[in-house]
Amino acid sequence: MGALSKRAIAAALMEQSITLFACPVCQQSMHVYEQGRLVCPANHSFDIAKQGYVNMLTHSAASKYSKSLFESRKAVIDSGIYDAVEEKISKLIASAKTVLDTGCGEGSHLARIMKDIDNGIGVGIDIAKEGILAATRHYPQQIWCVGDLAKSPFAQESFDAILNILSPANYEEFKRLLAPDGCLVKVVPQSGYLQELRAQLYADSSKETYSNEQIVARFKDSFSEVIVERVTYTLPLAEELVPALLEMTPMGWHKKEETAIVLNEITIDVDLLVGKV
Repeated sequence: MGALSKRAIAAALMEQSITLFACPVCQQSMHVYEQGRLVCPANHSFDIAKQGYVNMLTHSAASKYSKSLFESRKAVIDSGIYDAVEEKISKLIASAKTVLDTGCGEGSHLARIMKDIDNGIGVGIDIAKEGILAATRHYPQQIWCVGDLAKSPFAQESFDAILNILSPANYEEFKRLLAPDGCLVKVVPQSGYLQELRAQLYADSSKETYSNEQIVARFKDSFSEVIVERVTYTLPLAEELVPALLEMTPMGWHKKEETAIVLNEITIDVDLLVGKV
């Protein structure tokens, strides 16, 4: 007998945590059938791919994110520039046993955060299949789903912690999924986030400055108990990471061809919004 296949490993992980799942079509409970698919009592069925993820989309979904973008994102995250943010999140959710990363991309943030959480299971969901494919390739010890939170494949009150890192929010769904006393950690840019890049791309325009006030206000409206913690620091940036940073951040997508970007350092400046229902 050879080593277990990626599909078998993923199926075993999903089986151990099957109560987290609910059918995205009819919301009934699910079970793993013959290590190959998730099935509900109404016979809605979702295949576990040979790469080790499950696609639980109920509709076709186009993503503007490419394989190359996720490779760039992984390179930047692996360089350590978000380490202090990830460490802070790990401390905030240290007692969580079930953690959901929404808009997880290629899974690097979740995998790095889960390393510091004892006996926790991490689940990542993203609408972009290319991101989930990268996640299964690099981090087979977590559960990965292609899915849409608007048609969620998860059961009510199933997660101790939900992460929403620099990605769009679905607060009603987050509140439905949070276990009693669970928390949402949303990471949003603060005014200094990637300011060296912003200064070169948006010099002398209104976009040179940034405010997160509206996002923070909406978060506070959505949760009864809210803590806001700012994490800010500036780090050296290796020259070879500049193209990767430009590719992974929406700021870089509008760069004119002739604009030369020179960065020796980069500022990470974010608010961690921690909410309880």
